[in-house]
Amino acid sequence: MEECISVFDMLKIGIGPSSSHTLGPWRAAERFLEEMRDENVIASVTRIKTDLYGSLSLTGIGHATDLAVMLGLSGQDPEYIPVDDIDGIIKSIKDKNQIILGNEFTIPFDIQKDIIFNKEFLPFHSNGMTFTAYAADAEIYTATYYSIGGGFVVKEERINAKKKIEIKCAFPFPTDKAVDLLKYCETENKKISEIVYENEKSMRTEEVIDHELMRIWNTMLECMYIGCHTEGILPGGLNVRRRAFDMHQNLIGLSNYSDPQTWLEQIRLTEVKFRQILKWVSCFALAVNEVNAALGRIVTAPTNGSAGVIPSVLMYYLVIENHDAGQKEIKQFLLVAGEIGSIFKKGSTISAAMGGCQAEIGVSSSMAAAALCELMGGTPAQVLMAAEIAMEHHLGLTCDPIGGLVQIPCIERNTMGAIKAINAAELALETDPKNAKVPLDKVVNTMWETAKDMNNKYKETSEGGLAVAVNMADC
Repeated sequence: MEECISVFDMLKIGIGPSSSHTLGPWRAAERFLEEMRDENVIASVTRIKTDLYGSLSLTGIGHATDLAVMLGLSGQDPEYIPVDDIDGIIKSIKDKNQIILGNEFTIPFDIQKDIIFNKEFLPFHSNGMTFTAYAADAEIYTATYYSIGGGFVVKEERINAKKKIEIKCAFPFPTDKAVDLLKYCETENKKISEIVYENEKSMRTEEVIDHELMRIWNTMLECMYIGCHTEGILPGGLNVRRRAFDMHQNLIGLSNYSDPQTWLEQIRLTEVKFRQILKWVSCFALAVNEVNAALGRIVTAPTNGSAGVIPSVLMYYLVIENHDAGQKEIKQFLLVAGEIGSIFKKGSTISAAMGGCQAEIGVSSSMAAAALCELMGGTPAQVLMAAEIAMEHHLGLTCDPIGGLVQIPCIERNTMGAIKAINAAELALETDPKNAKVPLDKVVNTMWETAKDMNNKYKETSEGGLAVAVNMADC
């Protein structure tokens, strides 16, 4: 039996720029601290060394993997840490050559010696990392973790897998494949969002579910707002100029607003010709991923590099398609999106280091297409068709970030994924599912086979494609 995956596993609040290379190592460092506490050795630690392997090593600097490790070892939580505090914490570690382990114990820390970039790949997964703790010169605890995409972290022995299976057994509608989900919808006469909500209720109260879904949306909305109102150059050395600010200024005109919600209301009053719609959707997506590239707070959906697709498509629905939409539709959208993402995670991968960018932008586009289709009145079969169409036209998409940074082509790519999602939803709405030739489960399988066949240089290593055709000097 496969693991249980909640909507809140697929949509997680965190810090950019990468879910697999930033959020994952951050969470792994936190987990290492927790295990040392359980073993009662943390108070004895005098040094911690972190070895990064494979893709984490090859693109780690560009993805701020080293910074994430330091923040995690410091006991900071990526979901709640004030973004403005990050630079100060990192500067203090570098200047003093020491780290406050778990925010409790001060130990020496030399970033050059204590974070090691190893180009070789560990056999279990492309994103491997080993933490080793010492007392004086003696090794007292070590653990190896793998960041498998979307902020998910596992050990090779998957200690927590049994717990997740037990949780899944509590689901009234356990789902591994799209065909399972469709069967439940037909037998229960429910929408996909309603099936997912029933599953979530087996783990949380309705009040908690509703509150957390809106917290996710409000984080997305704030992220778009910040991105649209911040200008300048992104960090990292590529000198990429933020574009959402200028695009937004041209679109919003002289509107008056004071916060994200009144901003949303003002956008509803703007011109909605086809070109403006394209620009607004692109602007929302650009805004999110510019915030992500600047180590801002975003929602992993299902990854950081693809975090702009789902909020931009949901925002499109709220400001263009349905001005009366509110919390009900927002929660419905997120429930469907999360479920589609879980199907891809179970049957394929959401890690670009394993499957290229089809695993990130492709999956996010599929999630958004399905969610939009349900809000637009699509049947469960049409919703799954929308997800299939969106992924079908991302198959084989490579991950080749220039300089190992989640900037080129990653930021623009979110705009493409969002537009494809809207198009896929519209195509599905105009199609009788009985005439569909390709079911979603076949596309999930095909994506995984494509991932396995893809050359490693196109899997988030910055060793192929644009990453070598265009170098830092060109930028």
